[in-house]
Amino acid sequence: MRSLSSGANAQAPHGYRHTLGVAFLLVISLQSSAETAVRFDGVLKQAEQLEQLETLIIAQHGEIIVERGFRGHRTTSPANIKSASKSVISALVGIAIDKGILEGTDQPVAELLKADLPAKADPRLQQVTVGNLLSMQAGLGSTSGRHYGAWVASRNWVRAALARPFEAEPGGAMIYSTGSSHLLSAILTRRTGKSTLQLARQWLAPLDGFAISAWTRDPQGIYLGGNEMAMTPRSLLAFGELYRREGVTASGGRLLSKEWIEASWTPRTRSRYTGHGYGYGWFISQFDDMAVRYGWGYGGQMVYVVPELAMTAVMTSNTQQPSGGAMGHRDALHRLLGQIIEAMRETALPPAG
Repeated sequence: MRSLSSGANAQAPHGYRHTLGVAFLLVISLQSSAETAVRFDGVLKQAEQLEQLETLIIAQHGEIIVERGFRGHRTTSPANIKSASKSVISALVGIAIDKGILEGTDQPVAELLKADLPAKADPRLQQVTVGNLLSMQAGLGSTSGRHYGAWVASRNWVRAALARPFEAEPGGAMIYSTGSSHLLSAILTRRTGKSTLQLARQWLAPLDGFAISAWTRDPQGIYLGGNEMAMTPRSLLAFGELYRREGVTASGGRLLSKEWIEASWTPRTRSRYTGHGYGYGWFISQFDDMAVRYGWGYGGQMVYVVPELAMTAVMTSNTQQPSGGAMGHRDALHRLLGQIIEAMRETALPPAG
């Protein structure tokens, strides 16, 4: 005699069995969601207390597990990611190298920007390479911080950046400067005959969910390399996920070489302000004993990648207030990431599929 349960399953129509399966998966999903909510309750409470924080997204194995907008802000509305866009410029340079448009990171920039070199150029300009611009080791004086206003008020931002006096030798100490990233934008524009916005839309188009909604240009029409770029937090998450997946999209297409990501995440210098390492458009550090790579924009625009946990996190903040300082908002976001890592370790979610 067959048991009642086995007999019922054996004779049940396929649609009924399918419904049971869906219901079973729904129960598992609801249990998982409830467990996740409990695990991240402390994280969300802490996030709520950060007055500058506007959105938070946490994804693991490519699946969003926490998504929250604060004080009326939405993860689907564009935000100015500020200098986190330097990571995007780095990606475009990497693709250009993979395509043979640029020779590599050792290529001198003087030959690429001949028309804008100062009349009596410092001989050291001939030594500055593409890699030096990416890692903020050009040696040229900064156009950021207190110098930013005068730089963007100039008639030609490329020429003004190249005319800055040398404060270090090329390849030496890190001098954070948006001018260096802007020179990369100019190089890409002139080598391809297309704007960097066009290149981003063309080269990163296969990246599902990625889109740049607005971007500032200089007086010559060159898009500002490394600042004033708008995209949704969801879009920034998609970009971070590309790096977490080692250059491959969710559908399996390769956009960036694995070697470029490894090069970008190799510390080449160190920030004098944070002590964190810096590669090609990415900061490199450790949080809670976990290796973390992150893009950082003024005011607290963050994209964090934690490879060991298969995790990407995005935080966007009010751009009207600075994020630096020992007790500043930036440090509060780093602490929040530490809490996220701790909660993530507790959940230990398995890979999807």
